This record gives sequence, structure tokens and C-alpha cells, in this order.
Amino acid sequence: MKTYQNYVFDLYGTLVDIRTDEEKKELWEKMSLFFGYYGAVYTPEALQKAYLELVRTSEEKVRYAHESYPEIPIEKVFRQLYEQKEVDPTEELVLHTGQMFRVFSTHHVKLYAGAKELLQRLHEAGKKVFLLSNAQRIFTEYELFYLKIHDCFDGILISSDYGVKKPDEKFFRLLFEQYRIQPEESLMIGNDLNTDIRGAKKVGMDTFYIHSAISPEVKREVDADYFMMHMNLKSLQKQILNR
Repeated sequence: MKTYQNYVFDLYGTLVDIRTDEEKKELWEKMSLFFGYYGAVYTPEALQKAYLELVRTSEEKVRYAHESYPEIPIEKVFRQLYEQKEVDPTEELVLHTGQMFRVFSTHHVKLYAGAKELLQRLHEAGKKVFLLSNAQRIFTEYELFYLKIHDCFDGILISSDYGVKKPDEKFFRLLFEQYRIQPEESLMIGNDLNTDIRGAKKVGMDTFYIHSAISPEVKREVDADYFMMHMNLKSLQKQILNR
């Protein structure tokens, strides 16, 4: 395969295997207890309903501002949940509430085998490595540190910081502008044919699709320059570095 100067990675499902469940009863029971500790008393059912409604209305507001693929900073939702109960939370409390939510809803989070080595070998080969993730900073930044890969990137863009997410061209172009890289010199690597692959192709990037256990179901031909229908980052490393 061709060599590139820049390698742009998706995170969840591409470098990181994660399983979350925001529907489970135990999550909302624990979160209602946590909110109650700080004076915002909800039943588990009422808290879940209020959370989902705030997420929906917040996304609609951004969409009305002409964003086709809006992304909201989820911490605003947690703040509003307190405010609905006339509690004025500190920034620290909002952060900790979001992190409690993530911890309670996560079954596991771990690197795929060979992920860190792949990033390190690309750097050793003189390549630039970037992360372009549809994610929430209050979750993802800390998970990157937990997984010990935060320092493996030359640049990190998280969608909640910008109000827009893949496959919107704007998100890709933010990467090009911020780090002064060229799309034709860059390869997008991801596990979602819509957000990662279609979005990258629209801005002139070559693409590498990896099908992982949490990839959306593939219902059509894989329209990527390169693809791998099973998760194997060690094999990917060999293909990218031609060794």
C-alpha cells in the first residue's frame, strides 16, 4: 500500500475496545443516588427521562443552527439536570458527575492488541499521528490517560469541543487547518463506513476500513481504499509500514 505522511485514527472500535450500556437499570439507580447526595433528587426513571430529553433538545438547537451532524458537550446536560432541581453545581461536581456516569455505564474499556505499538512505530518511522474522535472530552481525555496513549498523538480533536462530528466535512477540515496537514498526504483509519470512511473520502483523504466487533453492520460493498474485515492491528502495522 501507499505510504503517507499523516495517519489519522478513529478511537473507539479502532484503537480501543469499549462496551457501554446507558439503558441498564442499575446505572440510573446509582446516578439518581449520586444526584440526590447533592440535593438534586430524582427517581431513577425521572432522571433517565430528563437526561434523554435534554440531550434531544440540545442536539436540536445545534441542528437548527445548520449543523447536519451536531455534537453537544455532555457536561452541559449534567449541569442542567442539577439546575432543574435548583442546585447550582460547581465545575468540579459537573465533571465528577459525568465521570461517574461513564464509569457506571462502562462494562470494559481496553486497547486492542498492538494499538500502542502501532502508534509508536509510526512515530519511529517519522510519521505524524492524529486522533479524530466522535466523543465527549470529559470521558475520552481521561480514558486516553488511563490507557496510556494520550502522548502517542501529534494532535487530538474531540468532537464535543467543536459542536460538530464525523462525517461532517467541517470536523475533518478543522484537523487540516489546525495542524496544517494536507488531505492527500493523510490516511484515515476507522471502523465506521459512514462516519470515518465516507466523511474522509468527501474531503479527499485515502481511507482504511477495519471491521471490529462494535462496527455498524456492513450492508453494502466496502468503499475504502484499503480494508480489513477483522480486527488485527499487528497486521495493519505490517501493511502500513511495509514490514
